[in-house]
Amino acid sequence: MSTDAVNLNRATFTISAPDIRRLPDDAGIEVAFAGRSNAGKSSALNALTNQKSLARTSKTPGRTQLINVFEVGDGQRLVDLPGYGFAKVPLEMKKKWQKALGEYLEKRESLQGLVVLMDIRHPLKDLDRDLIEWAADSELPVLALLTKADKLSQGKASAEVLKVKKSLKALNADIKVQAFSSLKKTGVEQANTIICQWLSTMEQAPVDAE
Repeated sequence: MSTDAVNLNRATFTISAPDIRRLPDDAGIEVAFAGRSNAGKSSALNALTNQKSLARTSKTPGRTQLINVFEVGDGQRLVDLPGYGFAKVPLEMKKKWQKALGEYLEKRESLQGLVVLMDIRHPLKDLDRDLIEWAADSELPVLALLTKADKLSQGKASAEVLKVKKSLKALNADIKVQAFSSLKKTGVEQANTIICQWLSTMEQAPVDAE
């Protein structure tokens, strides 16, 4: 599932930070995970790293209040961003989360890929679309994981994937869309491969300028 150079199974928790000023040095490569608070981000991270409790899961959506960083290799990190759009928390706290999320996306130079997680039954809500459009404008590759695919039949899940692909095609950007289930492990291997490729780009030798 993982390339020789990058193995997501090696991921270890590094730090929880309230904002980008507390994060590790802005060097190397990071792949960030973002999505609505009920999209199943923590479960997806655990499935992708083949670990049961790397990311804390909760029955109450919206518990990811901080930017959580996981080290995969030297200068290679997975970043779990605060969930958005659902959590029943005080407005001031929600604003604080959104500020941390926005700052990270706009200012973090080591961000090289964005995984956007959406419930396959309710994809492309306004905030999801805004996030994907921002990534497209920033020429940042996106992997859209349509989570909880086990809740639908295989035919309906495939139809949803095609619908989302069609909706995002107009952005003319590097956006991959796939069905995903942490429970059934649907799409885990494919997503793992893409994320490992993003994380291994730092190992490619620079092209000499003529």
